[in-house]
Amino acid sequence: MTDPVLTIGCFQYDTTRPLFDGSVGVDGMDVTMETGVTLPEIFARLIRGAEFDVAELGLTFYLRLLETGLPYVALPIFPNRVFRHSCIFINTHSEITEPGDLAGKTIGEFGTYGQDSGVWAKGILMDEYGFKPEQSRWVIGGLEHPAPPFDFIPHPHPTDVDVTVAPEGKTLGAMLDSGEIDALFSANVPQCMLDGSPNVARLFADFEPLERDYHQRTGIFPIMHTIVVRRELLRNRPDLAHTVYRAFSEAKDTAADGYRRNRRLYQVPTMVPWMNALVERNSEQFPEDWWPYGTLANHATLNTYLRYHYEQGLSARQWKIEDVFAPELLDT
Repeated sequence: MTDPVLTIGCFQYDTTRPLFDGSVGVDGMDVTMETGVTLPEIFARLIRGAEFDVAELGLTFYLRLLETGLPYVALPIFPNRVFRHSCIFINTHSEITEPGDLAGKTIGEFGTYGQDSGVWAKGILMDEYGFKPEQSRWVIGGLEHPAPPFDFIPHPHPTDVDVTVAPEGKTLGAMLDSGEIDALFSANVPQCMLDGSPNVARLFADFEPLERDYHQRTGIFPIMHTIVVRRELLRNRPDLAHTVYRAFSEAKDTAADGYRRNRRLYQVPTMVPWMNALVERNSEQFPEDWWPYGTLANHATLNTYLRYHYEQGLSARQWKIEDVFAPELLDT
């Protein structure tokens, strides 16, 4: 008797690579791993065509669709998490030197008002610096290629927030470089920044100390994405939520163990100089499991995100953790 097939769509991170290379499997399942060139491609395939049994999905994409009856439920697996002080870029001629200067300015955001990275960036600025999104103008478009707002999700935003679409043929990266927008909230570093344009800089140039301080004070390590599974599959296989959770956890732990083992070799498997020093410095700040899955270890982070999502007008109500994740994994 052959094992049932399970199709998983997600990005290839170090936390998921053992699933792709087959060194970690999902017990009792014949797994097919698929990915995309970009993360929105994976999200679109899931939402438009329900192509996957299990898939990675941005938290805001999931929450927006949860209100309309998405046939998937989230598992507390978080393959993508990034500190976000570093994701705010400015035009150097815009007279922006501190967060308060964003008031009255025009800010770009990729794909939708309230990308996961943007939800975190806005929320952190609101909590820490008194930022008010309604005091800025927002332009939605493609980062390096002209693109309309995502057509596979709803686009809620408060009525007092000015949100428009980038002009046809324009990209947010080029608009930032030229000064057509004053700032950009972006999960990806714009190419003009990578090319060393003198017109572009980060709002927080020395972002690492700020992000480390933020983590030490709050205990928050921002979460961008979760893993979702078909509700129908969970009804037919009640053990599947735990089985998938264990597989993703084992894959993540395998990656973490690799970093720990490679400390003995000064991280020679990587080309990055001083990677060993970074791993050792991080070990002083983070617990042994510095990338935890489950709801219990991520309670503060998840509740903060759910609050931000509601405060920014992206949810009709403030979701609770128990509303969002599969109930059989709420004790993880």
